[in-house]
Amino acid sequence: MVTQRLYLVRHGEVDNPDGILYGRLPGFGLTDRGHRMARLAADDLRGHGVPATGLVVSPLQRTRESAAPIAEAFGLEPQFDERIIEPMNRFEGRRMSGRYSALRRPSNWRHVWNPARPSWGEPYSSIRDRMRAAALDAIRLAEGGDVIMVSHQLPIWTVHRALARKPLAHNPRQRRCSLSSITILEYHPATGFREVGYREPAVSELAASTDQGAV
Repeated sequence: MVTQRLYLVRHGEVDNPDGILYGRLPGFGLTDRGHRMARLAADDLRGHGVPATGLVVSPLQRTRESAAPIAEAFGLEPQFDERIIEPMNRFEGRRMSGRYSALRRPSNWRHVWNPARPSWGEPYSSIRDRMRAAALDAIRLAEGGDVIMVSHQLPIWTVHRALARKPLAHNPRQRRCSLSSITILEYHPATGFREVGYREPAVSELAASTDQGAV
């Protein structure tokens, strides 16, 4: 039985000048820096000699743009999968910090009563289950090769916490999943998935980047 690897790549910096929570909203592509980050992630994967035979991508603009240099580097056709998309969030399109934060309005407080679920969006357990199903399908279709999956911070972080057997509820400020980071999983049919590595190939761009608007 063959051991395969799954590389979970987060998208690069997003053009979001108004600082809103963009979630699944259309029209949020990468900045120039975000494109450089995406190229660095592709170069990292290529430089490590990843034997990828599959590229699975969230259908949102920022992930499609982040996957483009990977597709070029490996000669792979992206396969779009709704199951690895950003989670739904009731605060999409609104600012979540500062003077005009949606959280300052009492009418919105009914959406934040249960952070463990979370009450403002898709349950963490649902994110975990759909990511796992997508990962298993991708591994099976790769026919023994490795798979690169371009997704979003919360879905990737939820996978990490599930494999680490940690509670899925967490503080978003403590996520270890930077822009264009790569979380590496290993899969064996007898034992399933386990996390075996994490890299930040775009570290040279992170200090000057803006990372806001994710769910």
